[in-house]
Amino acid sequence: MDIKKLIRPELVIMKSYTPVEPTEVLSRRADLPAGKIVKLDGNENPYGCSPKVYQALATYPYYHNYPDPEQRELRKALEEYTGLGRQHVVCGMGSDDLIDLILRLFLKPGDEVINCPPTFGMYRFSTEICGGRLVDVSRTEDFVLDMAGIKKALTRKAKVIFVASPNNPTGNTATKKEIMELVDTGKIVVVDEAYFEFSNNVTVANLVPSYPNLMVLRTFSKWAGLAGLRIGYGFFPVEIANYLMKIKLPYNANAAAQAAVLASLADIEHLRANVARIVKERERLFGKLKELGWLKPYPSQANFILCSLSYRPEHPPAVIASEVKQSLAKEIWQQLRQKGIFVRYFDTLLLKDCLRISVGRPEDTDALVDALKTLPVIAGEAKQSRDERKAK
Repeated sequence: MDIKKLIRPELVIMKSYTPVEPTEVLSRRADLPAGKIVKLDGNENPYGCSPKVYQALATYPYYHNYPDPEQRELRKALEEYTGLGRQHVVCGMGSDDLIDLILRLFLKPGDEVINCPPTFGMYRFSTEICGGRLVDVSRTEDFVLDMAGIKKALTRKAKVIFVASPNNPTGNTATKKEIMELVDTGKIVVVDEAYFEFSNNVTVANLVPSYPNLMVLRTFSKWAGLAGLRIGYGFFPVEIANYLMKIKLPYNANAAAQAAVLASLADIEHLRANVARIVKERERLFGKLKELGWLKPYPSQANFILCSLSYRPEHPPAVIASEVKQSLAKEIWQQLRQKGIFVRYFDTLLLKDCLRISVGRPEDTDALVDALKTLPVIAGEAKQSRDERKAK
């Protein structure tokens, strides 16, 4: 029996999402103790969750019961934290869950979703899972939204437009004017604000109650250090929120995650202090990367920095030949891994020569920069450059 014949053919050929791996797996790969791993590949919070979360999880008395399917306490607490009424709030197993739910609600097979790469890979993944057709409208060279291109791509079959702001992996934000122009098209506009807390609170969430087609997603994975518990939330027009509550899995926000969120929101000042530390370190990391000369770090409003290897200053310490440029990023990524330093390497058309580096602790920045200065591939390029100058 060929079971493949019974599977949806588009799922047989689709590419899987490339996730990051946990510290214990990376430790085995690098053959180093977990404490020696410098994990800068997942945009995770290096300071972890609030201490109150550990206490809440240790003392929660109802793990033997199903969690509240209506998320009552959770939505109430989020109303108090965000200022938006709980009737607009829906929680999920990370914002990934909400992306999937939105597409399940609106897409029929063959309907189109506008994607603005380079951007978060889950938009493509969930669109294909839900039977939709992804329409890519690439960002400009500066990673700004191509507004004219998006509007031109809006056919009758187009249902949803995804905009990440700050965008992953480029770190830049969309403007309110751009978002409103998209809302005015009448299509469903989903603004993913997963890195909102690192962006000096750039948001359009307050506009959600005024527009029937605007939705905003957020997460506790980044700023609150709850990535492992998988809990996110979104703001939706009331009618859409009601439909999402209707079609979601009944217990999609588990009891531990709900307890952790409530504890986190009771310790906001501690978490905001950690966000401030990350933002400060982001600026230091940016400066250190720029000083290397052969990397171009892009300004970021998130907790990571995208770097291009195609930057060529007037007097680079390492000449990056155009014929090897495309493979050099991967070589650097691999050599960092051998030292127990993990960053994100991209092998896509728009990010062929790029690395994304999450912001860690100051000691993580120092270890990364020291490693970058001494990588064999960079030392080899520098030696080749010196030899070529001597030959002339």
